[in-house]
Amino acid sequence: MSTTTAGILFAGSLVLALALAYRPLGDYMYRVFTGVRHSRPERLIYRLIGVRPDAEQTWSVYARSVLAFSAISILFLYGLQRLQNHLLLSLGFKPVMTHQAWNTAISFTTNTNWQSYSGESTMGHLVQMAGLAVQNFVSASVGIAVAIVLIRGFARKRTDHLGNFWVDLIRANLRILLPLAVVSAIVLIAGGAVQNFHDPHTVQTLAGAKQSITGGPVASQEAIKELGTNGGGFYNANSAHPFENPTTWTNWIEIFLLAVVSFSLPRTFGRMVGSNKQGYAIVSVMATLAVLSMTLIMSFQLMHHGTVPTAIGSSMEGVETRFGVANSATFADLTTLTSTGAVNSFHDSYTSLGGMMTMFNMMLGEVAPGGTGSGLYGLLILAVITVFVAGLMVGRTPEYLGKKISSREIKFAATYFLITPICVLVGTAFAMGLPGERASMLNTGPHGLSEVLYAFTSASNNNGSAFAGITVNTTWYDTALGLAMVFGRFLPIIFVLALAGSLARQGLTPASEGTLPTHRPQFVAMVAGVTVILVALTFLPALALGPLAEGIH
Repeated sequence: MSTTTAGILFAGSLVLALALAYRPLGDYMYRVFTGVRHSRPERLIYRLIGVRPDAEQTWSVYARSVLAFSAISILFLYGLQRLQNHLLLSLGFKPVMTHQAWNTAISFTTNTNWQSYSGESTMGHLVQMAGLAVQNFVSASVGIAVAIVLIRGFARKRTDHLGNFWVDLIRANLRILLPLAVVSAIVLIAGGAVQNFHDPHTVQTLAGAKQSITGGPVASQEAIKELGTNGGGFYNANSAHPFENPTTWTNWIEIFLLAVVSFSLPRTFGRMVGSNKQGYAIVSVMATLAVLSMTLIMSFQLMHHGTVPTAIGSSMEGVETRFGVANSATFADLTTLTSTGAVNSFHDSYTSLGGMMTMFNMMLGEVAPGGTGSGLYGLLILAVITVFVAGLMVGRTPEYLGKKISSREIKFAATYFLITPICVLVGTAFAMGLPGERASMLNTGPHGLSEVLYAFTSASNNNGSAFAGITVNTTWYDTALGLAMVFGRFLPIIFVLALAGSLARQGLTPASEGTLPTHRPQFVAMVAGVTVILVALTFLPALALGPLAEGIH
């Protein structure tokens, strides 16, 4: 069987599995967020934190709850890293440096999981479990909760009530992520992933040298790392490490996990707005963009020009031989289309155009299918922009799901879209303009620019993967990328919640002859087109100076 055929079968089986999961998981999440009964463990948690679960919040109170919870999470995780030498299971590791602890605390709280450290030699087991893994759960739940609020904004009418953040957060954790993560961790352990509390083992290599090998609670963190579209690896090699990702079939499982929740949420959306066709339309946009992206990156990696790549049929540099080029390209595509950031190959070694695709996927806003929750609300924002553009073309007040998209709503949507490009381009410009930061680059020319552009694209879109090739464990980079993560995560969330509040206060406008149907292939094509065009207009100059210039050269 050829590499290309194997890659097609691998990707095709994933598509089939995600399609089979779409309806049952989407319907289950619909019941989770529309049910009125609270379980006994949930009621206990509400009493402990002093929350009235049946008291709903306005969008502004919901936003303050999100920000307060995230701020406390950052402080807790920062303190845990700084005090780890006094904690159990520290493995004798020193406290994490201040600027690195700041960066890591923000990274995991914002669902970015950018890592400027090697986990196996920096973080003790307790910090990995009680700090990083916990944030893998709750940061993913925050994204789901915000998406549910936006759906309620479309579904409800003439109200300021949009649910309760604490209820949504706890339900997403206890009823969705935790059960799925437990099952997934058991599957990964069966596949050979490590799960223990051992101290590092010193072994002798074949060359006679000594090497320290760290074990730990790896499988449990790996499961939620993928399921919650987090991406932070227990080891520096991330999902290329055999302790995290032992075989080709666990590689398939991990890709499935990182996409399944995000691809199923449109079903939840359709059920909550009372039209499954609307859910099919949104998931069709996601699938269209994902298939196009996967086709391009697979082609660039399997049909790269050059003597050696042509001879072997693909570009193997930086690729783990257990997985091969096709499976690695699929992994890279899905992790950058979502906000996962996990890697099982070295993106910096990709072909110039293959590397460009990983960047372009993030520049799309990671909406195909995107992160848990963030992908759905990002695509709904793009749908709002699309109906506004369509309304201008026919001279009508645009409507989406019975809600008028006036100047107020489009301001929220447009500002949401502009935040990430500003963070990416301003951050890249400063990094390239400062002599000290240019000195930390191992590569110059177009590839050097690509590495810096990738870093800020990854941080601002809360992805977490890296091109490498630059030394980012510096005070400046840890601070600058941390700020990009904060602004790239929380400013868009505020505008999403504000949009939800504005929509919920409206009544429902009956459909008329002039209403744009938003469940047909025409609308799917329009949303996909608007997404690609907006990104191209915004980022094409930067891409032309980086990966495109490198590819032409």
